[in-house]
Amino acid sequence: MAGNGKAPIIEVRDLVVDLKGHRILNGVTLDVYRGEILGFVGASGAGKSVLTRTIVGLLPKQQGRIDVFGVDLDEIQTDERLREKEFGILDRHTKRGILSKFPELAAQRALVGKFYFRPPGGESWCDVILRVRSIVEVLRRDHVEDRVLIVAHQVIVNCFRYLLECMDETKILGIDREADVPNCGITEYGIDKRQPDARFALRTANMVLPLVEAGAPVTTAPDEPAGPK
Repeated sequence: MAGNGKAPIIEVRDLVVDLKGHRILNGVTLDVYRGEILGFVGASGAGKSVLTRTIVGLLPKQQGRIDVFGVDLDEIQTDERLREKEFGILDRHTKRGILSKFPELAAQRALVGKFYFRPPGGESWCDVILRVRSIVEVLRRDHVEDRVLIVAHQVIVNCFRYLLECMDETKILGIDREADVPNCGITEYGIDKRQPDARFALRTANMVLPLVEAGAPVTTAPDEPAGPK
């Protein structure tokens, strides 16, 4: 493809994918450039969905390389500590549904507060902060000079803010209540080396300028649930 001299944002090279003992993709190579819309045409079972799902990381590959914005997807790590907050027995229930079906839990939440409330089988904000705290320590220990990209849900983003900006319960819950974290919003921190303790310093919060510049809609809608967590 002609990229007008620009580097592709997605590069696929010599991709091989097997499913259930059958070779579905064999040596696929393609580039996608910014602003392009690329469609895959073929008969049912030709591998269109397999190719797409492999590019976004939902299926493993046997051979080949996939780069997105110049980053090899094999270098991206999945860390269970960055998973969404566990809602336990209350998963997929609305506030009205919780009041109707679990009035005693609704009363407990009102008593102890959102920050400390832990539903049966689920987590409180404090539980999430505990696992995020361990990630922060890894960043400070192993990635001092590195640029690290973390992709996570709203509660995780706000728990990072709570830790890195030394907030208290009132302040972080106020931020959480004020507005949803926009989908694909960017919150950035840097190490301020001028400070003797070299703390993380907030550079920008919930930035959506790249979306605006690309003409993409800015949304805050949650993921479409595929089933109970």
